Amino acid sequence: MPDHSLSSAVTFSHVPVLAEMLMQVLSEQPPSLWQNTAVIDATLGGGGHSELILERCPGVRLLGLDQDPTARAAAASRLEPFLERVQIVPINFAAFEPQEPVSLVLADLGVSSPQLDVASRGFSFRLDGPLDMRMNPAAGGETAAEMIERLDVNALADLIYAFGEERLSRRIARRIKADLEAEGAYSGTAALAYAVAGCYSPKARRGRIHPATRTFQALRIAVNDELGALDRLLQTAPGWLKPGGLLAIISFHSLEDRRVKTAFLQEERLERVTRKPLMASEQEQEENPRSRSAKLRIARRRPDNTRLES
Repeated sequence: MPDHSLSSAVTFSHVPVLAEMLMQVLSEQPPSLWQNTAVIDATLGGGGHSELILERCPGVRLLGLDQDPTARAAAASRLEPFLERVQIVPINFAAFEPQEPVSLVLADLGVSSPQLDVASRGFSFRLDGPLDMRMNPAAGGETAAEMIERLDVNALADLIYAFGEERLSRRIARRIKADLEAEGAYSGTAALAYAVAGCYSPKARRGRIHPATRTFQALRIAVNDELGALDRLLQTAPGWLKPGGLLAIISFHSLEDRRVKTAFLQEERLERVTRKPLMASEQEQEENPRSRSAKLRIARRRPDNTRLES
């Protein structure tokens, strides 16, 4: 049973990226793959992708996974028309194990608009809020504020470089640690974003990408162990699939996409459906700017008696 009433009304605007491209690939598979079977939306979010799958594949049951209680409640409301075919599970996909083989595992690795745009979540450098960044605060764990306090300057710089691909990571880490030593904890996300922006030249601060983008990405990834969770999914998800079942992953930055590409090439149980990643059309990018960096890769579970040629 869902962990939320499917009649809950929650404001959580969620526009699924690359949805039509995904549905096109699903429609090209044998119809029998979508009959009397289960599918997994490993990152349920607001339920946008799941809604389309349930509408167009009436023979499937859906397991929706999400560790964010706000997202689960919103998805419950959106998926109410499909009550009998939906189960929402409060869990991080890295800790999940299905009870039966499934025909599809979908993971949309992006942070949703409500998470970014609600200041109290602490993800945004444009809206001031507590420096938290945890996807599931109820589970405890270290906040971003606690993490930057704990790490020494070299470890913090390494983290910002590795997870944010930020070329000014050393300068930014020194600034953060100097601020903490001189003035104590930052008042919130706006203060940290201001400090990071100050590490850039005035000309660079006026670029298309906010100067704090890469640093905030790095902190969010570290706080939530996002790459570790993705690695575990890439290791285990092929074993969840029926022969012929699909693993579809939408990534939003190169750290994720490289992992997905490598796994799809090296995993003997999988064969690639998409040789190159599918990306948003110009129209979708105009309508939903957050689709601009999205990349969709899809692989298929090989028959159990198939092996790669040597």
